[in-house]
Amino acid sequence: MAPPTDGDPQRWVSLIVVLAAASIIVLDTTIVNVAIPTIIRDLDTTLPAAQWVITGYSLTFASMLVIGGRLGDVYGHRRTFVIGTALFGMGSLLASESWSVGSLILGEAVIEGLGASLMMPATLAVLSTSFTGRQRATAFAAWGSIVGSAAALGPLLGGWLTTDYSWRWSFRINVIVAPLAIAGGLLFLPKTKPTGRDEPLDLGGAALIASGMFLLVFGLSEGGAYGWWAPLRSFGVAGVGVWPADAPISFIPIVFLLAVATLAGFYRWERHRAATGRSALFEFDLLRFLSFRYGLITTTITAIGQFGLMFAMALYLQDARHLTAKQNGLWMLPFGASMLASAPLAGRLVGRFGAPAVVRSGLVLQTASLVYLGLTVSATSSFAQVMPGLVGFGFGAGFASSQLTSLILSEIPVAKSGVAGGTNSTARQVGAALGIATIGALVTEQTSVLAGTRSALFFAAAVLVIGICTSMLIPSHRRTAATVS
Repeated sequence: MAPPTDGDPQRWVSLIVVLAAASIIVLDTTIVNVAIPTIIRDLDTTLPAAQWVITGYSLTFASMLVIGGRLGDVYGHRRTFVIGTALFGMGSLLASESWSVGSLILGEAVIEGLGASLMMPATLAVLSTSFTGRQRATAFAAWGSIVGSAAALGPLLGGWLTTDYSWRWSFRINVIVAPLAIAGGLLFLPKTKPTGRDEPLDLGGAALIASGMFLLVFGLSEGGAYGWWAPLRSFGVAGVGVWPADAPISFIPIVFLLAVATLAGFYRWERHRAATGRSALFEFDLLRFLSFRYGLITTTITAIGQFGLMFAMALYLQDARHLTAKQNGLWMLPFGASMLASAPLAGRLVGRFGAPAVVRSGLVLQTASLVYLGLTVSATSSFAQVMPGLVGFGFGAGFASSQLTSLILSEIPVAKSGVAGGTNSTARQVGAALGIATIGALVTEQTSVLAGTRSALFFAAAVLVIGICTSMLIPSHRRTAATVS
């Protein structure tokens, strides 16, 4: 099956398949959060053990994204999408029937995480190779709004399922959707020609990037729990003590040093392979494309702001306003809904003003909304007072996130679209971990949750100002609206 042409309606069916797959991947990172207290009671486990269900998923996902994208480039994106979705469904089935926290971690954190790392780059590669021009802008707008709104709506869905049914339905949803996505993938996704079936996978590079990203995301995610410098508690693996609580310093700085050293080793290894004419896992020459280089930086910064807002607002609504998890989800509903509503408008505006301008306007709107929320939130703020800020941020995120992804892939050759898509998703994951870690530290250092929320919102606004500046470096010429093959 050849890639669909501009006049082929099959492209829009493939878009629906891709959106369904992307939505369950992102939902999985947020929907389980509100179920943790119930999971602890049902499986008779501890909070640190249950938190590894979420942390482990993020670690596996972030560590394997670049590898998953490269596998798609080499063996075909439809193939990796189907295999990844099958793994995702099997992991969800195991998690939904889990009898212990260990089986839940295996199903959710390990198997689902691996499946998601194959699926997500494939979804971006399919969009990048199937759409051009204004239709490309529309497709990526839909992708970005679905991904962003799924992250915002996850807590609401998770709270509803946990309260009225069972936390196990958070995983059973995936068991239902995954087979449908596999069937849709086999029937409607374009069968791209593999670029290097006979090329051996760069195992050295794969080991280095997976280890480096694991260490980096682990340090960002767990620094607040174990201490950024002074140790707060001991660290162990499978009941074996690794780092005592009375050590002179926390082990987190050492984790960061190892991460930097490993990623530096990955860079040197990949440059060496490229110089000697061997296939590399990631070609750093792709960074010569300015839209790719500065788009990745802007994506990381945007994720810091977006996930920082969601984390700060969750703490504010539940600890300062004393709302339930379900009420928290309802208050955040305007954020997700406005992201969905902004997608068609963003796609149309690209044709008139260009994608870089749409991205920058979205970042400006997000920044203004964060400042508004920082000035508005109080112990007695009503939903009506908070809603304009959430709606504004949602519209801005819908503009920026969707078209930013399109810009990042716009100049990338088709044969490298998978690894480029994986890199884009990795940047987003790193930004999310950094945003949550930084916002968490800001909140805990304040005298009250309310004061911490305000500080966090203003900090996120300041970060997005930097994002506006980096987005100015993305080329504004019309070439970025079409795929370069």
